[in-house]
Amino acid sequence: MISLVLGQLRRRPAAFAGTAVALLLAIAAVTLFGSLFAADLATPAAVRKAAAGPGLMIIAGAFGEIAVLVAFFVVVNALGFALRQQHRELALLRTVAATPRQTRRLVRGEVLVTTLLVTVPGWALGAVAARWFLAALQRRGMASPDVRVPGTPVPMLVALGVVLLVGLAASAAAARRISRIAPAAALTASSTEHARTGVLRLLAGAGALAGGVLLLRLSATRPADQVDKAGQAALLASLVLLVAVALAGPFAARVLAAVLGGPLRVLAPGAGWLADANLRGYARRLSSAVVPVALLVGLSGTMSIMTFTAGRTAAAAGGTASSVTSATDIWLRQAELGMLVCFAAVSVVNTLVAVTADRRREFALLRLVGATRPQLLRMLSAEAVLTTAVGVVLGAAVAGAATSAFSAAVTGSAVPPVPVATCGWIVAGAAALVLPGILVTGRWAVGGPAAQLVGGGRD
Repeated sequence: MISLVLGQLRRRPAAFAGTAVALLLAIAAVTLFGSLFAADLATPAAVRKAAAGPGLMIIAGAFGEIAVLVAFFVVVNALGFALRQQHRELALLRTVAATPRQTRRLVRGEVLVTTLLVTVPGWALGAVAARWFLAALQRRGMASPDVRVPGTPVPMLVALGVVLLVGLAASAAAARRISRIAPAAALTASSTEHARTGVLRLLAGAGALAGGVLLLRLSATRPADQVDKAGQAALLASLVLLVAVALAGPFAARVLAAVLGGPLRVLAPGAGWLADANLRGYARRLSSAVVPVALLVGLSGTMSIMTFTAGRTAAAAGGTASSVTSATDIWLRQAELGMLVCFAAVSVVNTLVAVTADRRREFALLRLVGATRPQLLRMLSAEAVLTTAVGVVLGAAVAGAATSAFSAAVTGSAVPPVPVATCGWIVAGAAALVLPGILVTGRWAVGGPAAQLVGGGRD
């Protein structure tokens, strides 16, 4: 079994590299905030009270609540994509008498090995980040100078245990379908993509959507003196809505691709038509690429617009003191935004590189029927534009809903003031990640001997 696990990891280096990075970030995030909790618990009460601000545990809790959820979101998305990529290999194992239990054990082994490989670097990154973050809080007077991160390994062990549980749960869900159907049917299914999104997945997406709506209502109904709680509820709502987008991703991506693909077909009749047909025909693949972009745009837009709204409201009120507009809290929100953007950006790059690299056989087939490399690169350019557009639209919809609820609580109006320049930079940043990620990998993927690639499978 170990040799099979290592063989699968070697066959899918791009996909499992992305999963490894996502797992590393998750371990680092849990270690970071667990270390801050441990530091607060190990500090005498008199020392804790000497610092201004809400307290180290409250700050760590507010940060960790969203950052850890985002890290797990990235892990689940990366794992799901990596396992979908090896659908054919798992189906072939089923045809040579591998049992469903052995297939699931192989998938669990892959997750376990990948997690263990990144555990020590994740611990180190989390420990360094915890000390840096604590020092930054101490410089701003939000933590006592006498607080120290303890040397206990408990936060690290908790991080490993929690990330392993999340990874194994995600892998079990992803491996469930391939392990339950007949071997011949599994092999057939591996070469095609279902036109419909599963009923259970749509129901789960509807449940997440309902949860997001409840959180939006909670945010919008907060009193004016509970702006922080309104902001936390709105940010959490944006994450829950993004989960709904991920669950209903293939359906939503197919619909938006159909709408946005029309102008692309007109502007680029050849490459645009082929790109639109590819993206709509492989909605799951499109969803894998779009969801990280929506995560990046949705979270960045939500945080930026909420901070801008709070600042404008305080200025209109004559500079009334508010924790959401103080210099220290603005720094906290910028640090939180930077961390969330880092997670989302890593997810975007990992997924896009893996998605594009996995299409070498598809590109080789197109070359065998007459497509040239420049034509394939033009098609990829059109796909990158359409992928960016779909991700931005989904992320903007989530950010718009979350910030409308926050604005209703803060200003009484559901229409928030929008920092146009900042939002423009967010869209530009998403495009700057998507376009090079697809095109640089695409230049490599369209190369090589076409006949050998087609005859040799996906490698």
